[in-house]
Amino acid sequence: MSIYTFRKDDAIRFAEECGIKKKIVGDELHLWECPYCHSRKDHNTFSINLQTGQFKCLRASCGAHGNMLTLHRDFNFDLGTDVSEYERPRYSWRRFKKPEKPIESDDVAIRYLTGRGISESVIKKYEIKSKKDNDNLIAFPFFDESGNLDFIKYRYIKPPDGKGKEFCESGCRAILFGMKQCNPDNQTLIITEGQIDSLSVVTAGYENAVSVPLGKNGMTWFPHCFDWLHNFTTVIVFGDYEHGSMTLLDDIRSRFTWSAVKAVQPESYRGCKDANDILRKFGLDAIRAAVDNAKPIMLPEVMELSDVPYDNDDAEKLPTGIRDIDNLLEGGLSFGYFDILTGKRGDGKSTFSTMILKSAIDNNIPCFVYSGEMKCSDVRKTLDRQIAGPERIRDLYEGSNMGFHKFDLSEPNREVVGMYYKDVVYIYNTQKILIDEKPDLLKIVETYITQFGCKFILLDNLMTLIDVVGFEGVTKYEKQELVCKALARMAQMYNVIILLIAHKKKTDPKYQGDQNDDVLGSSEITNLAGCILSYERGGSDLKDSQRKIKITKERTAGHTNFDGITVNYDEKSKRVFGNNQMEINAAKLDGKCFSDNISGNDNDNNLPADFESAEDETEVPF
Repeated sequence: MSIYTFRKDDAIRFAEECGIKKKIVGDELHLWECPYCHSRKDHNTFSINLQTGQFKCLRASCGAHGNMLTLHRDFNFDLGTDVSEYERPRYSWRRFKKPEKPIESDDVAIRYLTGRGISESVIKKYEIKSKKDNDNLIAFPFFDESGNLDFIKYRYIKPPDGKGKEFCESGCRAILFGMKQCNPDNQTLIITEGQIDSLSVVTAGYENAVSVPLGKNGMTWFPHCFDWLHNFTTVIVFGDYEHGSMTLLDDIRSRFTWSAVKAVQPESYRGCKDANDILRKFGLDAIRAAVDNAKPIMLPEVMELSDVPYDNDDAEKLPTGIRDIDNLLEGGLSFGYFDILTGKRGDGKSTFSTMILKSAIDNNIPCFVYSGEMKCSDVRKTLDRQIAGPERIRDLYEGSNMGFHKFDLSEPNREVVGMYYKDVVYIYNTQKILIDEKPDLLKIVETYITQFGCKFILLDNLMTLIDVVGFEGVTKYEKQELVCKALARMAQMYNVIILLIAHKKKTDPKYQGDQNDDVLGSSEITNLAGCILSYERGGSDLKDSQRKIKITKERTAGHTNFDGITVNYDEKSKRVFGNNQMEINAAKLDGKCFSDNISGNDNDNNLPADFESAEDETEVPF
């Protein structure tokens, strides 16, 4: 068990401080010269393993080998304070003569400490007495496990004006108070901040209680007690509790990697600052309850499942606008998840996704959109037609001999629709990346979630998305996986819906397996998704105006439909809707939803008066 944990940067720093040329080859750092024999055979005489820190010289006549601690000792190479202190010999510190017999406690110390609730037997066991030339000072001797006196700390009974209440002898080797009195066969150790606190714990009946020499600041004692501390498999931290946090806790948790670390719980302090304060106000039983109820330290990233708020059936959902789909999803897409919409190229995934975007707008949910294949203006045209509905869309080529249609909105109607989602929908300007340095889209998405309150994020599509994110130096599939992991974490962290569009693979219909495996890209992508929707057109069982939506994965409700739900598609308005459900929701100029009906119906009577009818148009511009 070593006090040092190898760091790759230490190996590189060693070569640089020695002034030796280096290069990284796989998991090894090759040095052009051995620092021991100075050989330069093939510029690769000396190598350090970048995984373990082990080194060796390949020259047989030298054969130097070891690890970073070896280099620390042989070349005085700095590996940090802990290593330096651990390696520092005892004789370099101020030494006190080892007492031939136990120090006898005197009446001054006994009177002072019993007045603070400490038992006389504990005071004598820990050999506490007043300073021989000053009975206003109580001396606390710090013995190591062998009985060597390494450190002495003093505490004023009545501090003089302008002085602190404690100080220590200079030049001493800092160790824990109470090491000599501990029983190493008992593998539980209790650590407090102050000496009187540890004595309070011992008075309550616990034999292994120690305290730090210099208070909460600094861990200078840790290297000197390192080997002894490995006797204990459980450490209970009983630091001072102030301003909602406990002293010593973070330092001990980060360093005691070999033992289980527990902490006295905040409620056990009962409004007190430390163990002695608890003892004097509430007695020995309160100390025992505090120690016995200590629990393992919860990391800030982890919580008890029983403390997790319960999502009831009224949890917030985003309706897709398709009644049968929303019924399967028990109300719609769940917030806090990363979802996937997939389908073949050209089948209309983007069109269906803007229907879900429209549903978010109808519910006044701020949205962010990225489209890597469509221009921003094309995304707007699709969304505007879906919001306006077929009755307000003109066919610019109607009556001509063009042989096809060109659908559009009048300028006044465009303004009305634009005002409907003003300050609600934001779109990534893909033209910006053509002239400027490419930013990281993930950071932009997070900004619009945190700063603009966006709760529905539409990303179209995976293949183009990976070109505008970070994660350089990895393969295409590794980047896809990293991006989707980041999106899944973001959705959960901010309780938003992130809908990612992904193409389907070109697969032979004869080989049908798990339909989620048909999503093009890394296999890990679908594992991360909360819901996977598939949007398809064509097929012998569908009319030209029909489409099919499948739910192949749903993590929250658990309902799936691999056969698909048939829906309708209106070319004029680009709307996707269920049977008897040509969805119309009213628009208001203030951008808020006019109608409370969010699932859609055949009612088209709620549009504002400003919304012109296509029949009112007299001119048809070509």
